[in-house]
Amino acid sequence: ELGLRQPPNRIARTEEQALLLAHEIGYPLVVRPSYVLGGRAMEIVHGDKDLERYMREAVRVSEKSPVLLDRFLDDAIEVDVDCVADGTDVMIGGIMEHVEQAGIHSGDSACSLPPYSLPPRLQDEMRRQTRAMARALGVVGLMNVQFAIQGDTSGEGEGAVVYVLEVNPRASRTVPFVSKATAQPLAKIAARCMVGQRLAFQPGVRGEVIPAYFSVKEAVFPFNKFPGVDPILGPEMRSTGEVMGTGRTFGEAMLKSQLGAGSRLPSQGTVCITVKNADKTRAVAVARDLHALGFLLVATKGTAAAIGEAGIPVRAVNKVKDGRPHIVDMVKGGEIQLVFTTVDETRTAIADSRHIRQAALAHRITYYTSMAGCEAAVEGMKHRDDLEVVSLQELHAELH
Repeated sequence: ELGLRQPPNRIARTEEQALLLAHEIGYPLVVRPSYVLGGRAMEIVHGDKDLERYMREAVRVSEKSPVLLDRFLDDAIEVDVDCVADGTDVMIGGIMEHVEQAGIHSGDSACSLPPYSLPPRLQDEMRRQTRAMARALGVVGLMNVQFAIQGDTSGEGEGAVVYVLEVNPRASRTVPFVSKATAQPLAKIAARCMVGQRLAFQPGVRGEVIPAYFSVKEAVFPFNKFPGVDPILGPEMRSTGEVMGTGRTFGEAMLKSQLGAGSRLPSQGTVCITVKNADKTRAVAVARDLHALGFLLVATKGTAAAIGEAGIPVRAVNKVKDGRPHIVDMVKGGEIQLVFTTVDETRTAIADSRHIRQAALAHRITYYTSMAGCEAAVEGMKHRDDLEVVSLQELHAELH
């Protein structure tokens, strides 16, 4: 009714129906049961065989428990928007740009408030869509929207398209983070709305607060307690907590969030880079920044070739399947201080590269498994010498 875009999607109640509908939408698909929280049993599938296995092994499918099929949006930026509505007026609580791309569960992705790369026009469009949906749904209280932005977000973002991924008319796990970042008690404001107090008459409610500083939420993972588990991120939520870093720049806030989450970003040493073909261009830019910061670089052959062609010093190293000495030997030998690794979402590619991630985890070496995470980490490393300790109370005093 509102004319908003969403990824093509269908609902399947049998395996045969799922295969037919998958061909209507086109692969890759995000598939999920209709009865889950936290992304449990969500997967990205790339073909009929993957989908058949999923329908057989992962979930029960019936009239009462259908499976949802959504077209997966490649290379999209995911954004969370929290708002409070009283049935008529809608107050935007905050807009959070995810660091990791769409396809990684929102609870596992780092995110920034305010957004660190999205132009004002796109932010205003998401505000408009959020208000329209809250009013159309008759929401009284909290509502969370997850958007995906696909296309060119440079300039004013004219080449970008905003899609609605999901809308939850309830409190989201982001509410405590947004409340701390903006000094607005969203749960209290929402509770008052739910017992009949209009937003306009609530004392101290000033509408959306956009801080002059950045707050970055980072997820905390339990992988070191589960030896043998592959720590790659995906649509199924795996984090067990979160931390928050604040700073005058996105880079400073990002670095503080990594320190809070227990990820030590080195100030010197060797960085290993191994990325999928689609990420080679971005990996070259990251390599250039790391070289400028004084790091030595090693990379698997394909990635090393791309970096070397750009005139950046790099040493090629074998993948595990290419024989010794290989990348895992270097990790175990203490020769690598940081690992950047991305992989195609196919099950075969993930299985082939899990040795690198598991070795980094076992030897307590900080690693990133998405290109956006790698870029944000490098941005943080640029600010390692100018960290400023500021209390939340001092930042909130600025807002008032």
